Amino acid sequence: MREKRGHRERFPTQGLARATRKRFLRDGGCWRVSADELEELARRFALQNALDHRGEANQGAVIGRIMSYDEDYKDQPDEVARVAGRIVGQINELDETDQRAELDELGSIEMEAKDSQREGLPELPNAEGGDVVMRFAPNPNGAPSLGHSRGMCINGRYADLYDGTLILRFDDTDPVNKPPSRPAYDWFEEEFAWLGADVDRVLRASDRMDAYYDCAETAIDIGAAYTCECSPEQFREHKKAAEACPHREEPVEEQKSRWRRMMQGGYEPGDCVLRIKTDMQHDDPALRDWVAFRIVDVDENPHCRVGSEYHVWPLLDFQSAVDDYREGTTHIIRGKDLADSERKQRFLYEHFGWEYPQVLHWGRVGMHEFGTFSTSTMQADIAAGAYDGWDDPRLPTLKALRRRGFLPEAIVTFWVDLGLTEKDIDVSFETLAAENRKLLDERADRLFFVPDPTPVTIEGLEDPIEAELAVHPDDTDRGVRTMTITGEVLVPSDEVADLEEGTRFRLKDGLDATWLGDGLARFESRMPTEDREGPIVQWAVPDSPEASVLRPDASTETGVVEPAALDHDADDLVQFERYGFGRIERVGEDEVDAVFGHR
Repeated sequence: MREKRGHRERFPTQGLARATRKRFLRDGGCWRVSADELEELARRFALQNALDHRGEANQGAVIGRIMSYDEDYKDQPDEVARVAGRIVGQINELDETDQRAELDELGSIEMEAKDSQREGLPELPNAEGGDVVMRFAPNPNGAPSLGHSRGMCINGRYADLYDGTLILRFDDTDPVNKPPSRPAYDWFEEEFAWLGADVDRVLRASDRMDAYYDCAETAIDIGAAYTCECSPEQFREHKKAAEACPHREEPVEEQKSRWRRMMQGGYEPGDCVLRIKTDMQHDDPALRDWVAFRIVDVDENPHCRVGSEYHVWPLLDFQSAVDDYREGTTHIIRGKDLADSERKQRFLYEHFGWEYPQVLHWGRVGMHEFGTFSTSTMQADIAAGAYDGWDDPRLPTLKALRRRGFLPEAIVTFWVDLGLTEKDIDVSFETLAAENRKLLDERADRLFFVPDPTPVTIEGLEDPIEAELAVHPDDTDRGVRTMTITGEVLVPSDEVADLEEGTRFRLKDGLDATWLGDGLARFESRMPTEDREGPIVQWAVPDSPEASVLRPDASTETGVVEPAALDHDADDLVQFERYGFGRIERVGEDEVDAVFGHR
């Protein structure tokens, strides 16, 4: 074991109240955050991060939490990085026992979104109660992620607030680049129900191909669309030169003839497409005569639901525009990065004389602990064996969060409180964990878990001591669990490894003892002494059930758990005292498996 340092001198402040303690220094014409406050904040975040990751804090995660805590820190990125790097180095030299003790003294920080971000939900423009129709339209190419849940929660909440209609529509018309996955359709419905949203209608675009074909033929008939045999390279040159493709103004009958040839399999993929007429001299080249339908090699790329039945497929901008009109969608919430889609679709709506829905935009939300994930990337990594499945605790999927013991109410509150700001913001995973902690703290039964246990013999104990441990410290009606100390206990190896001979310590809610070394301790008192300054040590009785805890990094920590754990069921949410919240995954005859959620 590498040598660990003892505690540094701690900051005297137990809490960090920004409204009253915020201090700034004038420095070279700009405002700089107080060094003392930054050090304290970095230390507390580093301790929290270390205890979430087996004693090893990550500098990037700590920097992200500091930046998310208050935007003023973004004005001094170099200083924040320097302080965080130094503090993380110090924290990583401490063992987990010292880390936990110091965090207990300093106090953890429950992240909340900043006031400027916690905007809540604004009123929908031009909305009438009972007439609002919202839709959430994912591509079902994998399990729903935390990012998907944003649209699920916000659309669901608006439909509820306005007594409106909520549609779950699967935009599954890309069997090549984002091929849908058959199980994902059910997964989205299940997660919607888990989040508490009442879906009124479920639609699958792949069931509605005839409707898209009808609209395509109408668009050709009215001169709003044309079939184009230009290669991608040729059309790129036309678009660059802001000049019309030679097929654009050909007679409607010739356009319809090529369309029939497309539908009958007379072209190979890429030989012909259907384009919507826009403005070939538009300032934005991306909007110039965009592709609405293309030919797909369905033998090579069969659709998971309809197989090879269709080989001419609509692109998303056409398909979703038609569906929004047909279903009477009144309001669309989308990322501001999809503004081009809206501009493309407005051309189609103008051609048909339709009224475009009201649109609200939101900015990107980044969560640095998860890095950059896409559903396609996760699917490929799972197939390659990099992850154990969609519920692997390292992934930002709802399956993984549910497995870790996150509650749907916490996720809904997290997204609703962030609101619909168009600003791009970065938040810490701790913000979501804080919402979940508020709920679990009241609901979760308490248990003792002892990782990597080692036996300790208590000398001088004349009579057994029956320790009564509250099932929940704030709810006496839930009763107590009992464990009897008869002379030997099991404690975490790292909590006694560095104890010096003569150190007074307390077995949590059990007894006070003095460490004698070599696995021996001397009984001192049943009740804690007022002047005791030694550490608190977790414990369990001999022959306790074996336990394993799956950590967020997919590692497994083994140990023992108090016998009361055997009275629980799979899916119960518990707090392992001084360790963290989690979910029980399996209860055997004499063993328990759990998944760690967060501290």
